[in-house]
Amino acid sequence: MVNSNKPSRLPTIFKEKVWGRTDLSPWYPDSSRKIGEVWFEADLPVLVKFVFTSERLSVQVHPDDAFAARHENSRGKTEMWHILKADPGAQIALGFRERITPERMREAAVSGEIEHLLRWFDVKAGDSFFTPAGTVHAIGAGLTICEIQQHSDITYRLYDYGRPRELHLDKALQVSLTGPADIAPRPFPISCEYFHTEQMCFDRPIVHTPKPNRFEILTVLAGRGVINDEPFQQGEAWLIPAASVSFSLAPGEPTRILRTFVPD
Repeated sequence: MVNSNKPSRLPTIFKEKVWGRTDLSPWYPDSSRKIGEVWFEADLPVLVKFVFTSERLSVQVHPDDAFAARHENSRGKTEMWHILKADPGAQIALGFRERITPERMREAAVSGEIEHLLRWFDVKAGDSFFTPAGTVHAIGAGLTICEIQQHSDITYRLYDYGRPRELHLDKALQVSLTGPADIAPRPFPISCEYFHTEQMCFDRPIVHTPKPNRFEILTVLAGRGVINDEPFQQGEAWLIPAASVSFSLAPGEPTRILRTFVPD
């Protein structure tokens, strides 16, 4: 992390995934590899990433802090998703349609039936969802998502559509919530103990004054312009350090940004 009291552009790390895409427009140039995630790297308790899908991701679940600390020496993973782009019929799944026992969940994971027991529904650009640790979930094909999460990469897969990747049934069953989830899209702001995210939309210059002693991440979803005399564009994330003073944001076109910080 840069030692400065000025905004700084975060490095972007492109991660290849079997379910990723080569078309990353309009945020990035097309890729010769199937890029599934773009991470905005920083040594912070919050991680921001873009997710690009051409196939369904695994049916999976993340542990909470207590389980992750005990078994993985890690944070848990609570996350939120903001849908940036969705092909017609694109879906996500959150939780189960009906309450399920651990025994039934294991049986369904082994047989593959589990994907049909989840609550799938259509999504569109602009929808946002909150996914607490313990929520069994899956992301469908044809989606671009901005994901904001605890900085953890602990994932327990229950089912992976026959791909030759490891499953983690024992741990997944220990951490999974077994009832229906609250799957309604949520308006901004979205807030929990791990992160607070709100939307900033502007088409003329503004001055932003961060709260003292609290870092922020500004994720540029659309637009371009100048931040504190440095150019910014969509597909970037900027770290506002805890010691930052007021700074200007001057858009060159209508701009939409997600502002994320850890609540006091």
